[in-house]
Amino acid sequence: MFRRVFVFAALLATAITLAPERSDAASKEIQELQRDIAQLQEQMKQLQQAQDKNFATLTVLSQQALDAANRANTAVAVIQSSIQQSLKDQQEKVVAPVVGLSTRMDSMSNDFRQVTQAVADLTSMVSQLKSQLGDINQAIKVLSTPPPPPPGTTTTAPQATAEVPTMSAGDLANAAEHDRQGGNFVLALQEFANYLKFYGNTEYAPIAQYYIAQMHMSSNDFDTAANEFDLVLEKYPENSKTKDARFYKGVCLVKSGKRQAGADEFRKLIADYPRTDQADKACTQLTSLGLHCPSATPSKSGGKKKKG
Repeated sequence: MFRRVFVFAALLATAITLAPERSDAASKEIQELQRDIAQLQEQMKQLQQAQDKNFATLTVLSQQALDAANRANTAVAVIQSSIQQSLKDQQEKVVAPVVGLSTRMDSMSNDFRQVTQAVADLTSMVSQLKSQLGDINQAIKVLSTPPPPPPGTTTTAPQATAEVPTMSAGDLANAAEHDRQGGNFVLALQEFANYLKFYGNTEYAPIAQYYIAQMHMSSNDFDTAANEFDLVLEKYPENSKTKDARFYKGVCLVKSGKRQAGADEFRKLIADYPRTDQADKACTQLTSLGLHCPSATPSKSGGKKKKG
């Protein structure tokens, strides 16, 4: 834009110079105009120079800024490369020990599991040995008890000493119950028989007799079981096992082929103990035999049984 003004001023000055001379007044005005144009041209020249100088300075500053930016980028790249290399070195230094530690931990975990399993096996073996030792101890105590004298023999002095029990009532009952629950019926039968022999007047006696009958029933010896259940009813009337003994006596009689005798036991149970769980089970047994279940009315024999 400044160049256009400068060119226009030069053309105007040339036109005025080449124009024919007029009057003195006009010539004076022209001279003043030429002077003004010359001053304008000088100002335009100075302005152009200042602009060129400013552009040159701006160019230098831009180049310096660009150089600084390039140097900064180079420095950042160097720093980034250094950081990456440092991280890589640290990773190489840390990963290997961590992998080794993880392997050791896995190995220790496996060893610990093996030790735990070994301890569990050892504990189980100790428990089994303890149980076997207890069984042996109880068997020794039971076997050390003299057997009862044969029927019909006269009582002598050594037989009188054999009547003294070697175990207390509680220990003998616990031993018998332990063997019964463990399935050692032979030893349990002997222990319960000894209990009845020495402690037949205690509250636990009918329970011991009931368990003897129950073990015979579990062994499918139904005739013997029926007789043993009958002893619960005859020797120990109205005890905690009376209703169960009556019911299972009927079951054993039915299983041994004595259906009518078994049905009679069921009817007696229903009459003596109506509205009980055992009466309901007895009614179910009668129904399964194709017989009628009587109404739950207490019988007179039940009252007599209670007095006995």
